Amino acid sequence: MVTKKFVYWKDHEIWIGYLEEFPDYMTQGKTLNELKVNLIDIYKELTGGLIPEVRHVDELEIA
Repeated sequence: MVTKKFVYWKDHEIWIGYLEEFPDYMTQGKTLNELKVNLIDIYKELTGGLIPEVRHVDELEIA
């Protein structure tokens, strides 16, 4: 099992969020659980090559 961090908030009656690793790709849901399901779907699309030119966020260690 893989775990990924995500950022989310409630905007009126809709939950909005994105995967921390892919901040350019937001999704939404009527409930927090629906948002999580949609985030899983978008993760599969982003990592499965279904979306071209995916932007990533990573960390760089500088000595």
